[in-house]
Amino acid sequence: MPTFTVHAPQRERPNDAARTAEQFVFVRDGFHFWAFVLAPLWLLLHRLWLALLIYVAAYGVLSFGFIFARVSSVAQLTVSLLIALLIGFEASSIWRWTLNRRRWVTVGFVVAEDAETAERRFFAEWQKRAADSAPAVEPKYSAPIRRGSPSPSDVIGLFPEPGGQR
Repeated sequence: MPTFTVHAPQRERPNDAARTAEQFVFVRDGFHFWAFVLAPLWLLLHRLWLALLIYVAAYGVLSFGFIFARVSSVAQLTVSLLIALLIGFEASSIWRWTLNRRRWVTVGFVVAEDAETAERRFFAEWQKRAADSAPAVEPKYSAPIRRGSPSPSDVIGLFPEPGGQR
């Protein structure tokens, strides 16, 4: 079953969670087929500008090197296929790297069948934790609390003092 990482934009104010909830991004781990087939378009679709720039520059330098070195077309195709596989397998890491670079915060992890189920599970748990973490009232103690080191008559642990009754 796929695993999703959940990312949220950094909040300016502490009570902005409701506003940013619709901006959360769920990134699925694993192989991304469309990143494998159409890497530049996939990078554009997800607005990964720096990654796209690095991809185009590296691919251009590599293509120029192949032409300059007169590498066979079979070797060029093999290297292109390997680069496409690398992009397909590392697409989620590239996406998370870009979100991290934009100072987005990783909020959590969800295991689900698809993105919609992951969103439902995450927000259900998120609301439950928000309700559970209501401000707690400071406990009032009925007996005074003794501070300081224990006296010799205090027993610490389950064993009595040596020489005492058993």
